Amino acid sequence: MSELTNAKIEGSKIPVEDIKNPDLTAAIETMQTEGTKENIDAMVEEVFKAKFILPAKVTPVTKAVTEHGRTIMQQSTQMQFKLIQNGNKEMFFAIFTDIEELNKWKGTEADSKVVTDFDSVASMVMDPKANVAGFVINPFGKSVAFPKGMVHSIKQLRDFAKIDGNKIEPGAKVQLGDPEEYPIDLMAALINHFTTEPNVNAAFLRLLKQEDGRQSYFIVVDFVGNMQETFDAIKKVADPLLDEDIDLTMMPYSIEFASNAVRGVQPFYTKQR
Repeated sequence: MSELTNAKIEGSKIPVEDIKNPDLTAAIETMQTEGTKENIDAMVEEVFKAKFILPAKVTPVTKAVTEHGRTIMQQSTQMQFKLIQNGNKEMFFAIFTDIEELNKWKGTEADSKVVTDFDSVASMVMDPKANVAGFVINPFGKSVAFPKGMVHSIKQLRDFAKIDGNKIEPGAKVQLGDPEEYPIDLMAALINHFTTEPNVNAAFLRLLKQEDGRQSYFIVVDFVGNMQETFDAIKKVADPLLDEDIDLTMMPYSIEFASNAVRGVQPFYTKQR
């Protein structure tokens, strides 16, 4: 069973006939034979490298746009992607490692084929408007499903690794505690900021001390969406309110170190439902 949903995705100009993922399909088979952590991690790494085929319905759209007092008609396209339903009636995006796997899905013969990757599909899964439970690779073959929670954690871990600075070096000895003096002005400014950010669900404060004596306010943020934009906006609010001898370190709640750091700690901000 399937249905269509509107979504945005970054495509690729690679011909679908050239999409082959033998290393990924081999890694999936190995993981399914022996589901060790090593084999699971190896499979996930191949998912990051892969290009996938996503069936889509592409519809031309014409809309009126006003520029400099003049109304002009602009042409664009709207993509709709099929969803597949599991036994629990949860809906998933279906992506395929090659055209042979896609052809196992009857009724997709006339669909357009979009070439995409993990980051683009993950962004679609995490879009609240999509209302999906995750994505599944090769649902009619040797399949593997990525539930939304897993996609969210993997995507944020990858995005965090790409951010310059704002890092705790692997193996570094750090101490976590509460600030001796609560930064009232900083917290008030951040709370006010978060009320304008619908993608932020909660935020926590700790004090982080590193071996070299450096201290920083450690802000753990539970959010969805673009990490760079979220963290840049927080930094813009916080920088004018930081003392010279203290820095700001941020980390998404989805990372294990961050969630452990705030275990038992009440958030200083929680989104009103």
